[in-house]
Amino acid sequence: MTEASPPEGSAPNSPEVGLGSGIPPEELDRLTDDIIAALKTVYDPEIPADIYELGLIYRVDIDDERNVTIDMTLTAPGCPVAGEMPGWVENAVASVQGVKDVKVNMVFDPPWDQSRMSDEARVALDMW
Repeated sequence: MTEASPPEGSAPNSPEVGLGSGIPPEELDRLTDDIIAALKTVYDPEIPADIYELGLIYRVDIDDERNVTIDMTLTAPGCPVAGEMPGWVENAVASVQGVKDVKVNMVFDPPWDQSRMSDEARVALDMW
């Protein structure tokens, strides 16, 4: 598995994206873009910004078989949708054409903080 740089223009603490070396580069770029787009459809119901821009996605791995593993966190461990949000993420990413299987791991290290948010999320939340 090879490692890739975070997408250009991404938040300062963008997720680590691990990319499968056996997938043709063009398809890998499409998969990566489509997975990020799918992640951006998932919102914490209490916050008007998507989980990707909030910086809740820590790592996305795409292996040679097109299985996707995602490490994500929550804004707070006691988040009311903690039990549901990983399923939302799994369903969103599983809908991406070419993705075989999705596994979502909930992690709390490092703890999330506001520095992980993108400028887009800061504008949406008026947090400058």
